Amino acid sequence: MPKVKVKRTKPSLDMTPMVDLFFLLVTFFMLTATARQEEAVVVDTPSSVSVIKLPDTNVITITVDKEDRVFFGVDGQHTKEALLEKIAGKYGVGFTAEEKRTFSLLNNFGMPVSQLKSFLAMQSSARDEVRQPGIPIDSTQNELGDWVLQTRLTNPKVVIAIKGDNDANFATVQRVIDILQDKKVNRFNLVTDMEAMPGS
Repeated sequence: MPKVKVKRTKPSLDMTPMVDLFFLLVTFFMLTATARQEEAVVVDTPSSVSVIKLPDTNVITITVDKEDRVFFGVDGQHTKEALLEKIAGKYGVGFTAEEKRTFSLLNNFGMPVSQLKSFLAMQSSARDEVRQPGIPIDSTQNELGDWVLQTRLTNPKVVIAIKGDNDANFATVQRVIDILQDKKVNRFNLVTDMEAMPGS
């Protein structure tokens, strides 16, 4: 009796659902992701063994670089737009809708209010090339205190973090702390790099 020959078929794998899923994921990330602006200045923070982490939102970051320039940053586009309105009213500077939108996308900045309008009006590439002088912290021109105060009035939930460079002058950091205390801010965080725990 002859054997029945079973026809062999090659197994096939339908990749269509996987490709669909891939494009769905790509579309999701493209629609939900927000472009993060670069920091205006990069600092090398000292290290510590502290394990306290800053919250992801509602944080004012005051950065002091190694040239003792002070930069201010806060998260939240709506907070930044409302903050700029208040600062504009206090200093009598008018900002266009486009300048407000640009400001809301900045990660941080180090410009006096008098130069902020022209800074925001620049093209993005030109803005990156500008050397920012830092926010004035003199006793006669204390703009940092106004930024902190108006931010806290705009968003009372904010916490404050000072991010000082390893080579920053201690007197500058102390001046920033004095300004915070003048504005009744007695609780703030110092940002450090994580250091290995002793004995671990």
